[in-house]
Amino acid sequence: MSRKKIIALTALGVGVAAWLHFRSTIPKNAVAVKPFDVNRYLGKWYEIARIDYLFENRLNNTSAEYSLNPDGSVKVLNRGYHSPSGKWKEATGRAIFAGDDKEGKLKVSFFGPLYSGYNVIALDNNYQYALVAGRNLDYLWLLSRERTMPATIIEDYLQQARRLGYDTTKLVWVEQNS
Repeated sequence: MSRKKIIALTALGVGVAAWLHFRSTIPKNAVAVKPFDVNRYLGKWYEIARIDYLFENRLNNTSAEYSLNPDGSVKVLNRGYHSPSGKWKEATGRAIFAGDDKEGKLKVSFFGPLYSGYNVIALDNNYQYALVAGRNLDYLWLLSRERTMPATIIEDYLQQARRLGYDTTKLVWVEQNS
């Protein structure tokens, strides 16, 4: 087999693997909030807890700020303080609806064409507290407009997450002190 064919087949294989990996945008049995008003969701949210992953590892004072881009997509600015290095880390991404724009089911990308699920699966009527699921049970966030969240809301969201199969003992409780 020629070198060009090997490279082409490898590229195709990587593309198919990436497509399969990222095509699932919401965990099995999870349902995104409907109706959902993206304009009410815009603004700053503080992370209360999360299942840790590479970008947010060892970050505190984490927040996400959402605003509309001119094309109707959502600009996502994630920010957190990495205390071991004494530096703030930021990542800017883009979110688009995964279907109906009245449903809290979106896809977000921080790396070009690769999108992953961002699903608002619980949200209070005043858009002050949110439970957000990633594309699978490895990603979960409890978000609040304030640096704290009432214990009753936390417990309700943890129960919802457990019913979906999340291991809530993996949650990192974020320090919000600056």
